[in-house]
Amino acid sequence: MALSSMPRMRRLAHGIARAAGVASRSLGRGGGTSVPGAVLLRMRPQAISELAADLSDGSACISATNGKTTTARLLAACLDRNGTRVLANTAGANLGSGIATVLLARSDEQFGLFEVDEAALPDVALALEPRVLVLMNLFRDQLDRYGELETIADLWASLMRELPAETTLVVNADDPALADLPAGERRVLWFGLEDTRHALEVLPHAADSRRCRRCGSGLAYDAPLLGHLGHWRCDSCDLARPRPAVAASRVELDGVLGQDIVIDTPRGAVRSRLSLPGLHNAYNATAAAAAAIALDVAPQVISPALSATAPAFGRAERVRLETQDVLILLAKNPAGVNQNVRTLLLEEGPLDVMIALNDRTADGQDVSWIWDVDYEPLIPRLRSLTLTGERAYDLGLRFRYADAPGELIYAQPDLPLALDRATREALKGGTLFALPSYTAMLDLREELVRRGVATEFWRDG
Repeated sequence: MALSSMPRMRRLAHGIARAAGVASRSLGRGGGTSVPGAVLLRMRPQAISELAADLSDGSACISATNGKTTTARLLAACLDRNGTRVLANTAGANLGSGIATVLLARSDEQFGLFEVDEAALPDVALALEPRVLVLMNLFRDQLDRYGELETIADLWASLMRELPAETTLVVNADDPALADLPAGERRVLWFGLEDTRHALEVLPHAADSRRCRRCGSGLAYDAPLLGHLGHWRCDSCDLARPRPAVAASRVELDGVLGQDIVIDTPRGAVRSRLSLPGLHNAYNATAAAAAAIALDVAPQVISPALSATAPAFGRAERVRLETQDVLILLAKNPAGVNQNVRTLLLEEGPLDVMIALNDRTADGQDVSWIWDVDYEPLIPRLRSLTLTGERAYDLGLRFRYADAPGELIYAQPDLPLALDRATREALKGGTLFALPSYTAMLDLREELVRRGVATEFWRDG
C-alpha cells in the first residue's frame, strides 16, 4: 500500500515504531531486529496481517526446534535463483515482533519467507495466512519456557484446525510428533529420509517422542535416524510413518566438510553437493527442497541453489583464527549436540573441542539436558577439551561422570580466556571444533568479531 493512501493512524503507528528502532540503536541497546515490531504490535495488534496483505505473492513460514534458520536460508536461495524477490527475517528474530519489524522495513519485495519460533507459530501463521507452512521437527528444548514437547505439539494441532484451507503443509514424515497433526482434507506434502545407511542400531535414550500421539502406545522403529526421527510405526493403531513424496534417497556424509545428497521429488531428482555437514542438514535440505517444490520451483533450479548456500552464522560456520580454523556448530539441545558428536566422529585423528554453555533466557535456564547428551563416544578421540560459558563447571562435572580423565578437562567460564587456551592446545594448522549453546554462540562470534576475524550481524541487546 502506498504511503499516501495509508490510513492516518496506521501511518502514525509505523512512524513511531521506526523511530523507536532508531532510538534503541542510537542508545547502543540493539533492538533493531525486534523493537520496531514490538512497538508497532502494541499500537496495532493486527499489524502483521495488515503488512502481509501487501505481499502480492504471499508468504511461507518455517518452524522447528532444530534447523529452521538453515532451512529458511536454503529455501531463500532456491526462491532467489527462481527470480523471486524475497523478504525474510535473516537476522533470526523469529517472534511476532521480529517478523513485524521485517514487514515494516519492506521495500518492493513481493514474497515473505519467515522462520518462526515454535511457540509463536500459531499467532504468526494465523496472521500471515501463508501459502506454505513447513513443519520440520519437535525436540525437547528450553523446558522452562516451552514445557514438554507435547505442549508445542498440542499448540500446533490447534493451529491445523484454524489455518486457511489454501495453505499447503510441508511436514516431516520421519517425526512421529508431527504425523497426526494435519486435520481434515488438507494439502500435505510429506518429506523424509529414505536412505537408512546412517540409521542407529537402537533408539537413543534421549529420544523425545517414544509414544504414539493417537493411542499412547510405544512406537516401533525400523530405522532410527536422528533422535526420534526415523522410520517408525505404531503396532497398536493404524498410525505409521507417511510415505514421503519428497525423499532423500542418497546421503553421502563427508565429515565436517559437507555431503552429497539426492532428493527425489514429484517433479524429478535434486542432486546437490552441500557445504553443510551432518544428517540434520540432510533433513534441512530435504525440507527446503519440499517447500520449493510446493512453491513451484523446478528441481533444476533447486539443485544449484542448495549447493551454493553457505552455512548460516554459527551453524557449521568456519572462521580462521591465527593458525587454526574454528568450526562453530550450534549445540542447544540433546538431539542437536548428539548429531554434532556423530559428525565429529566422522573426522580422522585426534579432536580439539571447545564446548560453551550458558543458561540465559534464550538458552533455557534449565541445563539438565546436558546429562542426556551422549558425550561418551567423543572422549577417546579428544586431544584437548576446553569448557566455557556461564555453566562451564556443570559441563566439567558431566564429563567427569562420563569418565573423562581429569587432566583432559579444562573449565574456564571466561570465554575469551577459554578461546585463547583452546587455540593454544589445538594443533597448528588444524581445526578447533566449537560447540556453543545459543547465547554462547553469540558471545563467541562477538569475540571473533572483536578479534577482527568474523563479520558482525544484527542481534538484539
